Amino acid sequence: MSQIVIVHHSGYGHTHKVAQAVAEGSGGTLLAIDAEGNLPEGGWERLAAAKAIVFGSPTYMGNVSWQFKKFADASSKPWYMKAWRNKLAAGFTNSATLNGDKFSTVQYLMTLSQQHGMLWVGMGMHAANAKASTRDDLNHLGGYSGLITTTPSDASVDEMVPGDIATAKAFGQRVAEAAALLRD
Repeated sequence: MSQIVIVHHSGYGHTHKVAQAVAEGSGGTLLAIDAEGNLPEGGWERLAAAKAIVFGSPTYMGNVSWQFKKFADASSKPWYMKAWRNKLAAGFTNSATLNGDKFSTVQYLMTLSQQHGMLWVGMGMHAANAKASTRDDLNHLGGYSGLITTTPSDASVDEMVPGDIATAKAFGQRVAEAAALLRD
């Protein structure tokens, strides 16, 4: 079983593609929250066995999707048992605009992790913010607390910004590096 689980909801497939890139970079596995806000059978057990949990949700109306929120609310049983205490946590989001209030979503994911007593892993990389920087550079959007990506509202999953996907892979590598520092 993977030590890193990427639990995420994706409304249109864009957030799922980011989750896939995080999984590729981290060697982790995906755990998708369905359209009704539920985990598949065995999902809670996979989270309990993980060393690191990466949370992912699209940003809708300045926060996580209702499906992700349903999952987060359902995590009260592991919360009560302190089941995720001292696990690593990280988070990411995607929305249609460059800002799109994505930080509200990342902050929610961070708060969820802190309520569970988890150890938060941020981006660990500088932003690409020089005049010569382009959207294909790593961390062009300048996330530090968590991974943020942008997909125009009329873009397909195949039209996502390559730099965002590369940043997601690098973020996954960062989570794997942090997980390797934890003792079993």
